[in-house]
Amino acid sequence: MPTYNLTINGEQKSVEALEDMPLLWVIRDLLDLKGTKFGCGQALCGACTVHLDGTAIRSCSLPISEVGNAQITTIEGLSENGGHPLQQAWVEHIVPQCGYCQTGQIMNAASLLQSNPNPSEEEIEQSMAGNLCRCGTYNRIKTAIQSAAKNL
Repeated sequence: MPTYNLTINGEQKSVEALEDMPLLWVIRDLLDLKGTKFGCGQALCGACTVHLDGTAIRSCSLPISEVGNAQITTIEGLSENGGHPLQQAWVEHIVPQCGYCQTGQIMNAASLLQSNPNPSEEEIEQSMAGNLCRCGTYNRIKTAIQSAAKNL
Protein backbone atom coordinates (compact mmCIF):
# COMPACT_ATOMS: atom_id res chain seq x y z
CA MET A 1 0.00 0.00 0.00
CA PRO A 2 1.47 3.40 -0.95
CA THR A 3 2.36 6.02 1.65
CA TYR A 4 1.20 9.61 1.10
CA ASN A 5 2.74 12.64 2.74
CA LEU A 6 0.07 15.28 3.16
CA THR A 7 -0.06 18.83 4.43
CA ILE A 8 -3.41 19.08 6.17
CA ASN A 9 -4.45 22.07 8.25
CA GLY A 10 -0.83 23.23 8.21
CA GLU A 11 0.57 19.98 9.61
CA GLN A 12 2.53 17.25 7.89
CA LYS A 13 0.83 13.85 8.03
CA SER A 14 1.81 10.52 6.56
CA VAL A 15 -0.81 7.90 5.70
CA GLU A 16 -0.92 4.54 3.99
CA ALA A 17 -3.89 4.22 1.68
CA LEU A 18 -4.99 2.57 -1.52
CA GLU A 19 -4.45 4.83 -4.54
CA ASP A 20 -8.17 5.11 -5.27
CA MET A 21 -9.25 5.86 -1.67
CA PRO A 22 -11.19 9.14 -1.71
CA LEU A 23 -9.62 12.01 0.20
CA LEU A 24 -12.79 12.15 2.34
CA TRP A 25 -12.09 8.71 3.83
CA VAL A 26 -8.41 9.55 4.38
CA ILE A 27 -9.50 12.66 6.28
CA ARG A 28 -12.23 10.96 8.33
CA ASP A 29 -10.99 7.41 8.82
CA LEU A 30 -7.21 7.61 8.68
CA LEU A 31 -6.63 11.10 10.12
CA ASP A 32 -9.69 11.06 12.44
CA LEU A 33 -10.89 14.53 11.43
CA LYS A 34 -14.66 14.13 11.62
CA GLY A 35 -15.81 17.65 10.61
CA THR A 36 -15.88 16.83 6.90
CA LYS A 37 -19.06 14.87 6.19
CA PHE A 38 -20.09 12.14 3.78
CA GLY A 39 -23.24 13.11 1.93
CA CYS A 40 -23.80 11.51 -1.46
CA GLY A 41 -20.43 10.05 -2.48
CA GLN A 42 -20.85 11.49 -5.97
CA ALA A 43 -19.67 15.11 -5.52
CA LEU A 44 -23.23 16.41 -5.85
CA CYS A 45 -24.21 17.67 -2.40
CA GLY A 46 -21.13 19.48 -1.06
CA ALA A 47 -21.13 18.02 2.47
CA CYS A 48 -17.57 16.79 1.90
CA THR A 49 -16.17 20.16 0.76
CA VAL A 50 -12.59 20.94 1.78
CA HIS A 51 -9.96 23.28 0.35
CA LEU A 52 -7.17 22.08 -1.88
CA ASP A 53 -4.68 24.94 -2.21
CA GLY A 54 -7.49 27.32 -1.18
CA THR A 55 -10.02 26.09 -3.73
CA ALA A 56 -13.19 24.33 -2.62
CA ILE A 57 -13.30 20.74 -3.85
CA ARG A 58 -15.45 17.68 -3.16
CA SER A 59 -13.29 15.28 -1.19
CA CYS A 60 -15.58 12.27 -1.77
CA SER A 61 -14.59 12.05 -5.44
CA LEU A 62 -10.89 12.96 -5.33
CA PRO A 63 -8.59 9.94 -4.99
CA ILE A 64 -5.75 10.41 -2.53
CA SER A 65 -3.30 9.62 -5.36
CA GLU A 66 -4.30 12.90 -7.08
CA VAL A 67 -3.69 15.21 -4.11
CA GLY A 68 0.06 15.49 -4.65
CA ASN A 69 1.73 18.31 -2.70
CA ALA A 70 -1.42 20.40 -2.36
CA GLN A 71 -2.32 22.08 0.93
CA ILE A 72 -5.51 20.55 2.35
CA THR A 73 -7.70 22.55 4.71
CA THR A 74 -10.68 21.05 6.50
CA ILE A 75 -13.21 22.79 8.74
CA GLU A 76 -10.91 22.00 11.68
CA GLY A 77 -8.18 24.04 9.99
CA LEU A 78 -10.30 27.07 9.12
CA SER A 79 -9.68 28.47 12.60
CA GLU A 80 -8.42 27.00 15.84
CA ASN A 81 -11.27 28.26 18.01
CA GLY A 82 -14.22 28.88 15.70
CA GLY A 83 -13.21 32.52 15.32
CA HIS A 84 -13.30 32.71 11.52
CA PRO A 85 -15.75 35.44 10.43
CA LEU A 86 -17.89 32.85 8.64
CA GLN A 87 -18.12 30.65 11.72
CA GLN A 88 -19.07 33.65 13.81
CA ALA A 89 -21.67 34.75 11.23
CA TRP A 90 -23.13 31.22 11.18
CA VAL A 91 -23.73 31.49 14.93
CA GLU A 92 -24.93 35.10 14.81
CA HIS A 93 -27.51 34.34 12.11
CA ILE A 94 -28.51 30.95 13.54
CA VAL A 95 -27.81 29.26 10.22
CA PRO A 96 -27.85 25.54 11.02
CA GLN A 97 -30.90 23.49 11.78
CA CYS A 98 -29.73 19.89 11.65
CA GLY A 99 -26.20 21.14 10.89
CA TYR A 100 -25.10 18.20 8.75
CA CYS A 101 -24.22 20.18 5.63
CA GLN A 102 -22.83 23.21 7.40
CA THR A 103 -19.12 22.38 7.38
CA GLY A 104 -19.28 21.95 3.61
CA GLN A 105 -21.31 25.16 3.31
CA ILE A 106 -18.76 27.11 5.38
CA MET A 107 -15.78 25.70 3.46
CA ASN A 108 -17.38 26.59 0.13
CA ALA A 109 -18.25 30.08 1.39
CA ALA A 110 -14.68 30.56 2.69
CA SER A 111 -13.30 29.74 -0.74
CA LEU A 112 -15.75 32.19 -2.32
CA LEU A 113 -14.75 35.00 0.05
CA GLN A 114 -11.07 34.29 -0.47
CA SER A 115 -11.44 34.80 -4.22
CA ASN A 116 -14.18 37.46 -4.02
CA PRO A 117 -14.20 39.36 -0.70
CA ASN A 118 -17.33 41.34 -1.57
CA PRO A 119 -19.64 39.06 -3.56
CA SER A 120 -23.02 40.20 -4.79
CA GLU A 121 -26.16 38.32 -3.81
CA GLU A 122 -26.18 36.67 -7.24
CA GLU A 123 -22.51 35.64 -6.94
CA ILE A 124 -23.20 34.08 -3.55
CA GLU A 125 -26.19 32.17 -4.93
CA GLN A 126 -24.16 30.94 -7.94
CA SER A 127 -21.20 29.88 -5.82
CA MET A 128 -23.28 28.13 -3.18
CA ALA A 129 -25.72 26.44 -5.59
CA GLY A 130 -23.78 23.15 -5.48
CA ASN A 131 -24.06 22.82 -1.71
CA LEU A 132 -27.36 21.27 -0.69
CA CYS A 133 -29.11 21.91 2.60
CA ARG A 134 -31.88 19.47 3.45
CA CYS A 135 -33.32 21.95 5.96
CA GLY A 136 -33.48 24.77 3.42
CA THR A 137 -31.53 27.40 5.36
CA TYR A 138 -30.33 29.04 2.14
CA ASN A 139 -31.51 32.55 3.04
CA ARG A 140 -29.69 32.42 6.38
CA ILE A 141 -26.59 31.04 4.67
CA LYS A 142 -26.62 33.95 2.21
CA THR A 143 -27.14 36.48 5.03
CA ALA A 144 -24.27 34.96 7.02
CA ILE A 145 -21.93 35.13 4.02
CA GLN A 146 -22.84 38.79 3.45
CA SER A 147 -22.24 39.50 7.13
CA ALA A 148 -18.89 37.72 7.14
CA ALA A 149 -17.79 39.58 4.00
CA LYS A 150 -18.22 42.85 5.90
CA ASN A 151 -16.04 41.54 8.75
CA LEU A 152 -13.14 40.20 6.68
